[in-house]
Amino acid sequence: AVCSMGNSTSRLYSTLAKTLSSGAVSQHQDCLEQQDSARLDPIDPKDLLEECQMVLQKRPPRFQRDFVDLKKNTASNHRPIRVMQWNILAQALGEGKDNFVQCPMEALKWEERKCLILEEILAYKPDILCLQEVDHYFDTFEPLLSRLGYQGTFFPKPWSPCLDVERNNGPDGCALFFLRARFELINSANIRLTARKLKTNQVAIAQTLKCNETGRLFCIAVTHLKARTGWESFRSAQGCDLLQNLKSITQGAKIPLIVCGDFNAEPTEEVYREFSNSSLNLNSAYKLLSPDGQSEPPYTTWKIRPSGECRHTLDYIWYSQHALNVNSALGLLTEEQIGPNRLPSFNYPSDHLSLVCDFSFNQDPDRLL
Repeated sequence: AVCSMGNSTSRLYSTLAKTLSSGAVSQHQDCLEQQDSARLDPIDPKDLLEECQMVLQKRPPRFQRDFVDLKKNTASNHRPIRVMQWNILAQALGEGKDNFVQCPMEALKWEERKCLILEEILAYKPDILCLQEVDHYFDTFEPLLSRLGYQGTFFPKPWSPCLDVERNNGPDGCALFFLRARFELINSANIRLTARKLKTNQVAIAQTLKCNETGRLFCIAVTHLKARTGWESFRSAQGCDLLQNLKSITQGAKIPLIVCGDFNAEPTEEVYREFSNSSLNLNSAYKLLSPDGQSEPPYTTWKIRPSGECRHTLDYIWYSQHALNVNSALGLLTEEQIGPNRLPSFNYPSDHLSLVCDFSFNQDPDRLL
């Protein structure tokens, strides 16, 4: 069967205006999964950014965030690998369940909010993009990002809370995108996380990629652990299961590893300690922004719900510190930029901040293992 994605001769197939309706998603889903995205007409990122900015012209401009140079005296002849981690906020949850009491519903309109999300991605140009709470994969992110040169994988939650919301767009889940020009996919695993031998509602994607420039293999993983207080031991069990899977995939850390995710866990939780102390020799990249290199940022999410204000550090980019260097990391938004009504807002599309890091390979990874 031939899948029509709209008239590809029109400007960006009227990219932003004519995304598939939710009714069309199930109809086109199998087709989209099998579709050779390389056959679709490529889009110039500048054109897409310009179209996004036209849609957003009545909103305030994007916040300015700067990269912090973290390079030590380690020269690399190769371009760094830019990795972006972001819980983008499922549309169904933002409008129907999360109850952001200080955020006007107008700010959550999908036709504009998707442009804010795309604008953030286009601004930082990641080589690898790890997303959580994606409930518009097939009608927005896959068709657009594939035409920007990305190859994507989506793994929905088995019982997504989005399905409880009227007029939802299907289940939310994790999505992983990488630039086809920079990497070759060696293998891919969709992991349904277990806790105490029971299958859970949380998932992960782990892919082994080959860097075309260096010939080096590495594994990239994305996950979203169970939310809410009272579930700390459950998250710990999910983290243990994920680490066991990753040990197998990386052959016990022979293959360098980057793990992105919304862990729904502060650094004080057991699951954080499990990742810190794992035999995979992982470090959290955003600790390197602190003066001593030992402290996580003060927040990665900041919102106001009926129960009160929530400011937490829940999002992380873990990496094999023996095999990879963090060249730079994107600074977080300041409290002043976020503003008194917190997130999401007319300025920013999610209640979580995006994290972005540039990585390079160590020249002699085995020496430090």
